[in-house]
Amino acid sequence: MSDTALSIREIIAHSAPFDHLPDAVLDRLAAEAEEISVAAGEAVYESGTASDDIYVLREGMVRLEPSGPASAGASSRDIRPSDAFGWTALSSSAARRERAVATMPSRLLLISGTRFIAISESVRAAQTKQEVDVPAAPLATLLPETDTFRRQQNVSDSLDIFAFRVAQWFKSPKPYLLLLGYALFLGSWYLAVQVWKLPRFAQMPGLTDVVQEWTSRNPVYGVSIFTPVYYEHIFVSLRRIAVAFTCATLIGVPVGLFLGWSKTFKDYVFPLFELLRPIPPLAWVPLAIVMLPGSELPVLYLTFLASFFATALNTMLGVRSIDPTYFQAANCLGASRAQVFWHVVVPGSMPFIFTGLQISMGVAWFSLVAAEMVSGQFGLGYLINTSYTTVQYPTMVIAMLTLGIVGYASSALVRLAGNWLMSWRTRQLALDGAR
Repeated sequence: MSDTALSIREIIAHSAPFDHLPDAVLDRLAAEAEEISVAAGEAVYESGTASDDIYVLREGMVRLEPSGPASAGASSRDIRPSDAFGWTALSSSAARRERAVATMPSRLLLISGTRFIAISESVRAAQTKQEVDVPAAPLATLLPETDTFRRQQNVSDSLDIFAFRVAQWFKSPKPYLLLLGYALFLGSWYLAVQVWKLPRFAQMPGLTDVVQEWTSRNPVYGVSIFTPVYYEHIFVSLRRIAVAFTCATLIGVPVGLFLGWSKTFKDYVFPLFELLRPIPPLAWVPLAIVMLPGSELPVLYLTFLASFFATALNTMLGVRSIDPTYFQAANCLGASRAQVFWHVVVPGSMPFIFTGLQISMGVAWFSLVAAEMVSGQFGLGYLINTSYTTVQYPTMVIAMLTLGIVGYASSALVRLAGNWLMSWRTRQLALDGAR
């Protein structure tokens, strides 16, 4: 087999549900797969066309755009390298319900749906004659079980897929545009402060001053990556964020679910909710200091407050976005209110919940910094404020950049958790929405 064929086979083998097919099927699919190139803005297929082929994205990006009356309320979805789409070719002869268009120059593998089923059936029949244990059902009937296959996938396969996606990411322009953005920001900072010395930047510390202070073993102002106090500030802020964000999630998600699901609950609670939500966290500072003892509880309360409202509101919107036909179908099947809540309301609102949690994490950091500036004794917000009042501007910038890095990492963790818990929805959209 040639190097090109081997490469194609590896790509197919890393795409669900191909990843659990016998080697004989993968070899024949790789031999018959046709590689095509699509320019940016060019359609891979149009809505309403015959569903004859399956596609695996090798490089670039393809967007699936809903069209037609049945797509009301549906949103576009991006297909990324190693993802497969176009499953109508295996499950029915219906026309495409979406338009697939390349958003950047892309290379795809085209696999005939008819040949796919024929190859899988012929290999299964041949292996059955040899008394080899293989699936007894046609491939098309295995598609709904892709979720089960994924759960049974071992750690080695997962790492291989992760490595493949990372390699594809480095082949795309995204990492280089990201580096270019950082380079432009740092370059502008350096030129404005240290080269051109613009009047409005006269008091701002230069890039080299900040880097030297940040990495110094004997920092002038006492804070660098080599001093314990630096990590104490980070730890205190992270601990406060963890406590406040957890409380906001545990309270905000149930409140949002009931606001969206129960009209009676919403009639009682939502007017008060909307009255308090616009009040900024800083306006609560005096009341928090008066109500709560010590200096720690006011900071936690102010951090919790903004995070709670963001979580509850997005969760409520998630419940209200659920298609009413799901509730009607559950009622027709005799589901109780508790069953409707756990099997329709909670799963259906999950995408909005995790969107809300990402927003919640961001506003939690906003509120935390404001609270630490007012009543904290440790933390990154406290460090920023004290550095400003004592004219230690390099330390102030170090604290700001650290805040950005830690905040970005915490939001990324929430996003990764959401992607992991919502992987069932991604596969459902790939199998059902790409028809």
